[in-house]
Amino acid sequence: MTVLDIAEVVRRSGVPASTLRFYEEKGLIRSSGRQGLRRQFADNVLERLALIALGRASGLTLDEIGGMFTPDGVLAIDRPLLLRKADDLDRTIRQLSALRDGLRHAARCRAPSHLECPTFRRNLHAAAQGALGETVPPLRRRVINRKGTGR
Repeated sequence: MTVLDIAEVVRRSGVPASTLRFYEEKGLIRSSGRQGLRRQFADNVLERLALIALGRASGLTLDEIGGMFTPDGVLAIDRPLLLRKADDLDRTIRQLSALRDGLRHAARCRAPSHLECPTFRRNLHAAAQGALGETVPPLRRRVINRKGTGR
């Protein structure tokens, strides 16, 4: 087993020393000792940091990531949690895709007023119902006359 100085772990992983110390406080990684004031780590810490980075990129909290390691440091994947996160990502993808499509439609729509466009009104209604993400209060329907003013 190779021992790496904290500076070497920072260099190889790109993870700042302050984050390494924080991860150690949270129990996500362990130093194998010190040489003077500098923490030393087993070289397998790089793999652990890669797993933490993957978990963070997947939307897992540090506590959720920490729960995927046994007390002796063995990886124990929580498969039901991963499936829930994948479902969350599917929902987010659908919402973002709908938003993207709505923005493209609004940018290209040839209607004299967006409020006269049936597609834009459907998107507006979906947003008001929370289908596109954050819920907003229901909109009162406003009728637009030919002059473009509400009545």
